[in-house]
Amino acid sequence: MRMSQMLLVTLRETPAEAEIPSHQLLLRAGYIRRIGSGLYAYLPLMWRVLNKVSQIVREEMNAAGAQECLLPQLQPSELWQESGRWETYTKAEGIMFALIDRQERQLGLGPTHEEVITAIARDSIRSYRQLPQNLYQIQTKFRDEIRPRFGLMRGREFIMKDAYSFNADPESLKETYNLMGQAYANILRRCGLNFTAVEADSGAIGGSASQEFMVLADAGEDEVLYTEDGKYAANLEKAVSIPPEAEPSPFTTYEKRDTPNTATIATLCEFLGCSPTTVVKNVLYEAVYDNEKQVLVLVSIRGDQDVNDVKLNNFLASLAPTYGAQALIGLNVPDVEAQKKWATKALPLGYIAPDLSDDYIQGSQTVEPKFLRLIDETAVNLENFVTGSNETGYHVVGANWGEQFTRPETVVDVREAQVRDRAVHDPNQQLKTARGIEVGHIFQLGTKYSEAMGATYTNEQGAEKPLYMGCYGIGVSRLAQAAVEQSYDKNGIIWPSAIAPYQVVITVPNITDSQQSETAETLYQQLSEAGFEVLLDDRDERAGVKFKDADLIGIPYRIVTGRSLKQGKVEVVKRADQSSEDIPIADVVRTISSWLNQ
Repeated sequence: MRMSQMLLVTLRETPAEAEIPSHQLLLRAGYIRRIGSGLYAYLPLMWRVLNKVSQIVREEMNAAGAQECLLPQLQPSELWQESGRWETYTKAEGIMFALIDRQERQLGLGPTHEEVITAIARDSIRSYRQLPQNLYQIQTKFRDEIRPRFGLMRGREFIMKDAYSFNADPESLKETYNLMGQAYANILRRCGLNFTAVEADSGAIGGSASQEFMVLADAGEDEVLYTEDGKYAANLEKAVSIPPEAEPSPFTTYEKRDTPNTATIATLCEFLGCSPTTVVKNVLYEAVYDNEKQVLVLVSIRGDQDVNDVKLNNFLASLAPTYGAQALIGLNVPDVEAQKKWATKALPLGYIAPDLSDDYIQGSQTVEPKFLRLIDETAVNLENFVTGSNETGYHVVGANWGEQFTRPETVVDVREAQVRDRAVHDPNQQLKTARGIEVGHIFQLGTKYSEAMGATYTNEQGAEKPLYMGCYGIGVSRLAQAAVEQSYDKNGIIWPSAIAPYQVVITVPNITDSQQSETAETLYQQLSEAGFEVLLDDRDERAGVKFKDADLIGIPYRIVTGRSLKQGKVEVVKRADQSSEDIPIADVVRTISSWLNQ
């Protein structure tokens, strides 16, 4: 491709909208253009990258035995109501674009396709002889992000590969799941990315197990906790660990103490001269279910620990049937305004005890009249602990379960794992942290959707059984930007050669110099005929502009037909490290071929 004929507009200044390096560089280098909030046009250079990523994905999925298809982006609400996710996706998470057509039918723009593919399986799969099946598509998805940001990282429209498997039993599902995990690792390796696979929370998708594939980068939105022995890695939302041992309490008798201005654990411990591990803190949450039922939740947890909202959300979601609901649609720490809707009097915030009276709740048809009291595992065995007194400005010390306080019956694991915690698999290993960009996620769904939607098959004994499902997503456009976030320098993008829009750029410093132009044309033809993807910068621009653009757009190899022509050579620059060498013109094709093969 001749750059004089390309639609390529590079920017010297960083657009104000761009927050992280990859977003800035993709805009500056002319790969994408913002059309609206969370909406981007993929310009020619970017489309070539996306096609290369898609092709690698397609090849690995096909090699794993998956079959490509294409599913509708518009989905009827009835399918989502069958699975029970319509309210979750349109209200709780609120990420689905929902609309009503001229026939007054509710539709959604597909953020994912579990319901559609399950309906197809329900109509198509009858016998165990048809199993296993694995179908995938590469398609645009839509999600109404509250705060679109970081360009293609968190947009409202993006390209995704999603696959769905159907198996006869859990063992077969695990085989497919592991096969997909290997395919994802192959994809990321072929794309030239440094990544790790971590245990993850299944979220609104559901299922018994899931794994995220993280591209490691400082600007990653997700925190990964891992051990150096390589035997454990998990997303912060899912991570488990052994917390530090609690220190012995300095208090041996129970008493109420005046503790002014100690509404935080730090100020309390400084005032009393004790460790946070001897404190029981009581955190108030407000859970809202899809039948408008509000439940006030009081979580008792050790003072040095934090509640993992995702773990708590998952536990409370499992209680939905207890409150006559299908789904949890909201979980938050109620502020003063929220408290006014149900509190009979002002709460002693910062001084709450585990036995906070239910009298604080003004019950109604929508508000549960009693606190749901939970205790985290870290607080179960504490002795002579410090906690609130239910009176502002006062705490109690030397308290014990079964004496001054009744221990909550429901014990939960809702603590957030922390850096330097001990690993469960080996207490000698400490958890370390890294930042990652989630580009892929695989799930063992089990029978969640098949049972809800009646997707069954007949087994060898003639019995009707629900299909076991898995789903496997990889963000094509997200992966492309993650590659930039992982590999760039002060001059611009450094593309891995496998997904670079072009492999070679030939720069003609002076197009009026016939020798430079003719040599560039010859090399352009030779490299193109040899099967390489080549850009020829034949623009009537200053040499400095061309060199800056070549670095900015990140083509792996730059050939310069400049001063070394007098010796029958051209300069070849490696974008990755800016190293250069003069190579005889006759050896250029062979040399480039050798480097790319490496």
